[in-house]
Amino acid sequence: MTPDRRSFLAAGALAGLVPSARADAPAKPGATKNTKFAVNIEMWWRKEKDYLKRLEAAAALGFPAVELWPWENKDQNAVAETCERLNLKIAQFTAWGFKPGLNDTKNHNAFVEKIDKSCEVAKKWKCSMMCVVGGDDIAGVSQEKMHETIIEGLKKGAPVAEKHGVTLILEPMNVRVDHKGHCLYGSAPTLKIIKAVGSKFVKINWDLYHMHITEGDLCGHLKEGFATDAIAYVQLADHPGRNEPGTGEIHYPRVLKELKALKYTGYVGLECMPKGDENAAAQAVYTADNW
Repeated sequence: MTPDRRSFLAAGALAGLVPSARADAPAKPGATKNTKFAVNIEMWWRKEKDYLKRLEAAAALGFPAVELWPWENKDQNAVAETCERLNLKIAQFTAWGFKPGLNDTKNHNAFVEKIDKSCEVAKKWKCSMMCVVGGDDIAGVSQEKMHETIIEGLKKGAPVAEKHGVTLILEPMNVRVDHKGHCLYGSAPTLKIIKAVGSKFVKINWDLYHMHITEGDLCGHLKEGFATDAIAYVQLADHPGRNEPGTGEIHYPRVLKELKALKYTGYVGLECMPKGDENAAAQAVYTADNW
């Protein structure tokens, strides 16, 4: 083999491994065509310790909104001021996590207090939704009983959320990959909980990644969820890997098109980890939404 041919083949192989930007790639891929995305700044730019710089990075890519996890470790005023300056919306943040569990009555008073405090943060951040989680399994307690306890807790928190005009969004997980031992997974039990609570201020954070792993048939189950007016927010990640669209087995152009057909106009949270750099991940999101 001649040196020139060897160099040519080596260059070709490298080009296949290192993606180059398309000539028609948008400078701000976060400004997508059909769907409004809220990029999760906990999973994107993970090496950057300064959350305000993560907000800057999100705006630089053209995303109209962001989502965050707990508010306690953040400078609330600085976040609010930075988002205002960058014209970034905060779509939702986490108000109540895995532990202590909402599925244990002894935690309900603390839950109500935390929701009240979180609603004040939501006002400061001009945010209308806060995520809450059911909790991990309790030894010796049936799933049915834990779900009943979640309903009790949400009924106590709902009037507080309503007073502040904030919607609590309950997120079911998956127990096959990420959250083994969590007590709430799949659409059916979550829809049952929301119906039992009976408040327009308590709905579902419908994470398509978790739903895909748990039950599949994403578009079919979405139709069922929207038919009951139970979905307030949608998130996505591909599977396997929990990376951006186009890296796994979920055909997100089809799913995003279905969301549009179902007249969902809210933000879709990008709770996924970029497989490479954030710019490439944003380009992949743009491509998935370009149907």
